[in-house]
Amino acid sequence: MKHILFLLLAAFTSPLIAADKVNVLFLFADDQRADTIAALGNPNILTPNLDKLVASGVAFDRAYMQGGLQGATCVPSRAMLLSGRSLFRVDEKLMRDETWPAAFGRAGYTTFVSGKWHNGPASIAKSFQTARSMFTGGMTDPMKAKLSDVVDGKVTPPQLSPKHACEAFADEAIRFLKEHTGAPFFCYVPFDAPHDPHVVPDGFPILYDAATIPLPRNFLPQHPWNNGEMSIRDEQLLPWPRTEQAVRAMNAEYYRYISYLDSEIGRVLDALAASPFAKNTIIVFAADSGVARGSHGLIGKQNVYEHSMRVPLIISGPGIPAGRRTDAMCYLFDVLPTLGKLCGVAGPATSEGADFSATLRDPATPARKQLLFAYRNVQRAIRDDRWKLIRYPLVDRTQLFDLQADPDETTNLADKPEHAAKLAELTALLEKERTLFADPAPLKVANPQPAEWTPSMAKKDRATAPPSSSQ
Repeated sequence: MKHILFLLLAAFTSPLIAADKVNVLFLFADDQRADTIAALGNPNILTPNLDKLVASGVAFDRAYMQGGLQGATCVPSRAMLLSGRSLFRVDEKLMRDETWPAAFGRAGYTTFVSGKWHNGPASIAKSFQTARSMFTGGMTDPMKAKLSDVVDGKVTPPQLSPKHACEAFADEAIRFLKEHTGAPFFCYVPFDAPHDPHVVPDGFPILYDAATIPLPRNFLPQHPWNNGEMSIRDEQLLPWPRTEQAVRAMNAEYYRYISYLDSEIGRVLDALAASPFAKNTIIVFAADSGVARGSHGLIGKQNVYEHSMRVPLIISGPGIPAGRRTDAMCYLFDVLPTLGKLCGVAGPATSEGADFSATLRDPATPARKQLLFAYRNVQRAIRDDRWKLIRYPLVDRTQLFDLQADPDETTNLADKPEHAAKLAELTALLEKERTLFADPAPLKVANPQPAEWTPSMAKKDRATAPPSSSQ
């Protein structure tokens, strides 16, 4: 009798039952801010399907991408996610190291992908056994997307999709769920929404009135100094100074696109619920980055503020508590190592991600103690449980924020004498983390540039900027 009770207790307390047969459905958004889900505190947006996912699992309030060394930050973000490697060590083309999806395949999983692949076509077949309706570019009008399949390890010539790209990706995921039999699966659906252009099919019923969309609490007409990336394509989407009217209109379109994405995610989740795999599948929703959309006078994601680095992360499935939120801090590149732990899959030898499965068992359990963020050689940041330091080496500017009192990063405490000790502490911590992650860029330069920047300088910035990937 005691032996039976022990087995029952072990099954109840185990994070997952029959771990070697648990499936994974990974839904991935493009440029979706963490604060754009109704169930997580945004009353101005409609996301009923993501709300249901929040109610069924654990939502992370402090999940982050680590940054980027180019303007198209989704390239390194997606590479870090799939490889488990950190920013300064990742191969953005995913050709050098084994990826986590490949490791799942090696462990006996059927691996499938449909969606945006921004890491070079050659690495798709290296990571996934089956790939259909793949968009291998950076950005496009989703109503005119050219999509490819992978046949015999080769990417087919792209063909114009007859429908919105997100619908095509969802259709392929649904087809996979309906047709799959046998081995456990790893199904990855990286959407290209809500990345601009914010285009949804005609007739989509959800509309937002720009006049009722609130401005970001940290809205500014212009960033107060040169952050090192003031004139990149993303920042040219609206003129300077940013007006309240223009930002509201942009965010009305952005919210509508998120609601459309939510509807396509709902179709995939409904297909899973109707399948034999409904009770034995881990569902993950996340995004490759946030985006400014008027916060701090910025539009894009080429910055290390919370609105651009923090991403939504929701994980649901067998043994995972329902309707819980956690303050545990993690990187996106920690997610697949955690899934590997839960599914009994040994990961790539080069993976650096940390396993936070203990947090999924008990959302009160912390994960990482501090996080390093970086953008090119122009911005560095470190955050701990409460404080955040941002450093702009090329213009010799520093910001210090108390995120507990000031989550929107509006009050810079770096020059306050009473915070000198905290500034020094975080600067030392930043240096320590830079060494740990092999960051080669200095926090100080011999001849800093003037920090002042005006819109009239944008044309000069564009003329001297190096070529970069599409966003």
